[in-house]
Formats: sequence, structure tokens, C-alpha cells
Amino acid sequence: MTNSKLTLFDIPSKGRRACWSLNPWKTRMTLNFKNIDYQTQWVEYPDIEPTLSPNVPPNPPSSGAPAYTIPAVQFPDSSYLMDSKPIAYHLESLYPSPHLHLESPSLSQVEAIISELMTALAPESMPRAPLNILNDCSAEYFQRKREEKLGMTFEKFVAAKGGEKAWEAAMPAITQLGEVLKKEEGPFVLGTTPSYADFVIAGFLQMLKWMEEKAMFERFLKIEPALGKLYEACGKWLERDDH
Repeated sequence: MTNSKLTLFDIPSKGRRACWSLNPWKTRMTLNFKNIDYQTQWVEYPDIEPTLSPNVPPNPPSSGAPAYTIPAVQFPDSSYLMDSKPIAYHLESLYPSPHLHLESPSLSQVEAIISELMTALAPESMPRAPLNILNDCSAEYFQRKREEKLGMTFEKFVAAKGGEKAWEAAMPAITQLGEVLKKEEGPFVLGTTPSYADFVIAGFLQMLKWMEEKAMFERFLKIEPALGKLYEACGKWLERDDH
């Protein structure tokens, strides 16, 4: 490997360009945790495919994901990799200390719960991204693509499933997440040992914080205080968000 920096491809927020989305946060927190030297290349939503396609194979159609997604990484040896989980495994192989504990059974449990929360709260969170976070070109693209997938406008989506209905749908998963955190002494999923599972949770909370000026984030912490303890314990790996 050469001495050149690793490059993280991320989606910028408007105003102060910073990381806001869950999946890039998983990778960024991993890089910060392992103290890996890296730089950020900011990519607006319409530019993701043109930027990555010359160097990265597309996601398979069976994945249900767009062909090209963020995060992606260019490693110092000039190789590329896309998707936070494969990136985590490769970073672990290249920089094994400190350990991510990707083999922990708690990781798959946390990922499943966060996926449930993302689905349940989508009517509350998704429409806020183009309004509160994204630059104009990304906001238009984000809303158009997601409305196509939903088969309805954001306005109809919020009317049908938003508000307290979304929070009621999310409550079972929030309870499960609290139970996971309370299995050990804390503040992390594995007790006093930080792991990638913590980055999945903290990245999700950080995304909520961006969505609506802390309101959704603070409601989560009020429902389950253990989440606040984990978030605070992960604070030093959330500090570097803009370079």
C-alpha cells in the first residue's frame, strides 16, 4: 500500500458540508475509531453513479438498492469498495486494531432492529431530508426517486403513516434496542467494549439529530435513556464529520 490517504465518498449536507446519513456514518465512525488517515470527497445524489461507476461494480439488482450507493471508499492502493458492511470487513483486515467485533451475534440483532426503525419512522424522517439537509440538486433527486419507489408523494406518505402512527410502529423496535443495550453493564452493546454495532446505533441517532433539529433524537433518548448513554460514549468518533 502507498502512503496516500484513503478517500471516503459521502453525501454533503447544505451549508456546512458534513456527514448526516446512517450508512456513511458507519464507515466514518469506523475510520475515526481506528484513527485511519482519510479525506472526504463529497458527492451529490445525482453524481453518485457517474462518480463511482468507472471504478466500482454495481449493486446486484436482487439487492433492491440503487446500482451505486454511498458510502464508498478508495483505498490507498487505488482499489475501490462500496457499501458500509463490506468496507468494515476490509478495514478490519487492513487495520485490525482496535477490533470492530464484527463476529458478535449482537451486530446482526442491532442491524435488524435499526432496519425496523428505519422503516417505521420513514414517514417522519424521509421527507425531512430534502427539506432540512440536502442541497437543491440532491433534494430534488432524493424526493423524486423515493416517491417513485413509494408509489405516492411524500405528502400522502406522511398523511397515511406519519406522526404518532410512525412512533407507535417504532415502539417495539425501540424497546428491543433498549433490551440489547441493557444485557451488559454498558454503555456499549458489548458492555465496556466499543464495537461496530455501537456505530450502527450512534449513526442512526446522529441521522435523526440532523433530520429535525434534534427533536426526533431527543424523543428517542427520552423513551430509552440507554441510547443517550451509548451516544455520549461514542461522541469522540462522531466529532470528525466534515473532512
